[in-house]
Amino acid sequence: MTRVLVVDDDPAIRQVIAFALSDEGFEVDEAGNGWAALAAIDQQHPDIILLDMRMPGMDGWEFVKRYREHRHAQAPIIVLTAAHDANQRGAEVNAADCLAKPFDLDTLLERVSALAKVSSIGLPLPAEDEVRISEVEAAL
Repeated sequence: MTRVLVVDDDPAIRQVIAFALSDEGFEVDEAGNGWAALAAIDQQHPDIILLDMRMPGMDGWEFVKRYREHRHAQAPIIVLTAAHDANQRGAEVNAADCLAKPFDLDTLLERVSALAKVSSIGLPLPAEDEVRISEVEAAL
């Protein structure tokens, strides 16, 4: 079963995403900031990370930097951001994909499912998450 780590400082957003992903059969862990996310990685080893970029304490940029130094840093990251330039935010951290808030929940589920499917059939993801959802969908 695919494990997804949802990292967002807004508990309402985390809860909605966690409920929707759980309803689709994903295992879901939550973290309210980058520090909590790094701590969770040692315990849960997520397959996919959904990441808000602007959080108090440790923001998304710092989280990605530290995560990629981590020995378990293999999960693709989908950036979730309220910034008007969501694609730029995703590109800054070589995210697998990005969604602007507010996002369509069905779109989020489709993107997470596409990444999970690639992982489950054994297609390798390039290092540093240098893959875009269009490439994932083309591989399917």
